Amino acid sequence: MEVNTPWITYYRYDHPTLDHEEFDLYSDVFVEENKGVVSMDLILPDDLLERILSYLPIASIFRAGCVCRKWHEIVTSKRFCLIALEQKPWYFMFTSTEEPAGYAYDPTLRKWYGIDLPYFVTSSWFITSSSGLVCFMNNDNRNELHVYNPITKCCKSLIEPPGLKLSDYSALAISVDKVSQAYNISVVKSKQVPENFYQWDLSVHIYDSETMMWVTLLTEVLTGWRGGDESVICNGFLYFLIYATGGSITDGRQRHGLVRYNLSSRSSRSFLLMNNFIPVPCSLTCGRLMNLKERLVMVGGIGKQDRSDIIKGIGIWVLNGKEWQEIARMPQKFFQGFGEFDDVFASSGTDDLVYIQSYGAPALLVFDMNHKQWKWSQKCPVTKRFPLQLFTGFCFEPRLEIDP
Repeated sequence: MEVNTPWITYYRYDHPTLDHEEFDLYSDVFVEENKGVVSMDLILPDDLLERILSYLPIASIFRAGCVCRKWHEIVTSKRFCLIALEQKPWYFMFTSTEEPAGYAYDPTLRKWYGIDLPYFVTSSWFITSSSGLVCFMNNDNRNELHVYNPITKCCKSLIEPPGLKLSDYSALAISVDKVSQAYNISVVKSKQVPENFYQWDLSVHIYDSETMMWVTLLTEVLTGWRGGDESVICNGFLYFLIYATGGSITDGRQRHGLVRYNLSSRSSRSFLLMNNFIPVPCSLTCGRLMNLKERLVMVGGIGKQDRSDIIKGIGIWVLNGKEWQEIARMPQKFFQGFGEFDDVFASSGTDDLVYIQSYGAPALLVFDMNHKQWKWSQKCPVTKRFPLQLFTGFCFEPRLEIDP
């Protein structure tokens, strides 16, 4: 795939942190110079022109801002950022495990854009997103958190969360209120009780962007189960996966389970996590949780009946109450299209799209929940440079109006 000339010069959105920075566009389409175009400025009132521009994909909005001074003023105004239509979620894929760079896939235009993340972020960090904001947490000591808008490049560092300094497992989630633009961030920490493999300390911590403070909601000791790295906030509840420890799965239990915690209660009194335990729909090799329009969706690797740790397919389920409803199973032609598929894989989504990616290749598969349709993305510019190279990424909504 050839590299075209720089797609757009990134310009200011009234944020002091934004500077001129170039993104690269990867496309097989060459734009020809139009001749004899009549300017819409001459025939359309400003409010109608503003409304028309608001229907453009976000990449085209950036282009429109380079047409003339008037269009630039329109698309960079705060009013326009508020009325611009919500875009389909993009998927960012890292180019390597050591660099904060990669390519973001736009499913509307079916194009990849070169984007750089903050200099400190790598693919090993914990990453979660909601309504245009992406939250990063470092994987070393897990006390450094940042909230970031990949489109406006506005970033905010958070104070260190409370609880265990060095947890064995951590799960990160963020939820943004689209009206107030306030957000909550949750960190679920899990650490083995010393000299007791079957008991694990688990704690839940919540950050409130309005108070700019952390609160510890829950501390509990689990027996036979531990926390992991998968969680999501959905419709006022925090959901996170727990995992059977040691030989505890030999008694017939599955390797995974789901726990639900009501964030509105904000109290740990008389609350036991296992009273809110929800079994998974089948034996899973791994599970990925996501919030799609306030519906809890899980993408899971389906294990073989006689070898639950070996993947035979991938399913998608929606949680209704405490019951799972299967939405789709990946057709074998797509499953085999990944080549050798590990028992664990990357998957994230929002709105109506679910992205699925194998750690062993840059292929990206998209599932549309509305149309129940599977489709490969356009070929990603990321290439495999050595046999053991790992690929991963995350989904986010491209938004102009929201800041951390």
